[in-house]
Amino acid sequence: MRVRGRLTWGRRARAGAVVTAMLAGVLSLAVVLAPGAATAGAAAGTPVCQVRDDRLREISGMVATDGGYVVINDGADDEARRRIFFLDQRCAVARTVSFPSRPRDTEDLAIGRDGTVWVADIGDNDRSRPTVGVWRLAPGAKQPVLHRMSYPDRPHDAEALLLDASGRPLIVTKGGSGTVFLYAPATALRSDATTPLTALGQVTVPGTTTSNPFSFLGRGVITGAASAPDGRRVVLRSYADAFEYDVPDGDVVRALTTGTPRITPLPDEPQGESITYSRDGRSLLTVSESAGQPAGTRSTILRYPATASTATAAPSTESVDPVSPTAVRPAAGEVGGEDGQTWPLALGAGTLLVLLGLGGALWWRHTSRR
Repeated sequence: MRVRGRLTWGRRARAGAVVTAMLAGVLSLAVVLAPGAATAGAAAGTPVCQVRDDRLREISGMVATDGGYVVINDGADDEARRRIFFLDQRCAVARTVSFPSRPRDTEDLAIGRDGTVWVADIGDNDRSRPTVGVWRLAPGAKQPVLHRMSYPDRPHDAEALLLDASGRPLIVTKGGSGTVFLYAPATALRSDATTPLTALGQVTVPGTTTSNPFSFLGRGVITGAASAPDGRRVVLRSYADAFEYDVPDGDVVRALTTGTPRITPLPDEPQGESITYSRDGRSLLTVSESAGQPAGTRSTILRYPATASTATAAPSTESVDPVSPTAVRPAAGEVGGEDGQTWPLALGAGTLLVLLGLGGALWWRHTSRR
């Protein structure tokens, strides 16, 4: 039988200390899980132009050209969005190029020194594809050509593509815990056969505290990549930050696997999956998806200063007309994005409830006698 004992001052103090400690743990965990743990001094990018075409609501890849930009959408469910879009300097669609067959999950773009546009059809949320692919659109070509590739170990989800000094495509996996892997074709690409990929190493993404809609998970995945026009720098991006690496000798793989990046925070972009360098190399340009955002939200290309001191002094060719900032928080129900990443928030809430329950149990223990 439980008999209520008298609550002495000492027992009150012990119970209060226990509950205080529990609440401190709850608050600490809440800070870790909350999306708003912003990096001190992090500033939003400068708007360049808004993409107003309704077909471009899920932009997942972008490259800058002398005349503007090239962008693609994530996925391939809607036929009208299943194209390569060429934009002018004000982000208006100038022309589109259709795929000769249906792509699976287009996630990034790269552009070769000869102007060839590479489309990375490498997304695989379920990690179930037997092959991935790159589409190659040569200058003046009417349609891109598909080159299929297969991983040597297991399927990977990937959203980032780079080209090395020889023009070979490099796939950077998306990761999830701060470690991503590099793969490249083991032999020359062919349009009539599947080319095996070979593993080239891994990259550890530096930890940050930059605010983003996916909290700590958004800081540990890679959603896009780009090479500087002169080939001497490459950048990887997460939902929260850009990581710039120097490539002094043209060896992109060695730069990524052994180099230390400079970090540019990209705070609170709604769902940032795209990054490229401006044509003069001075700036990093990003754009987010606008699907799932409040009505009227448009994808906006943002400019951030590149961190390297070796940028050339050529004048910028991008439009600098001011536009209204876009919303920076996902709409309700869209926090997880395409990968269904709402579970961390539910897990965090459950953990907080468990800690509060433990605090209550300990209070009862300290204020009762058998």
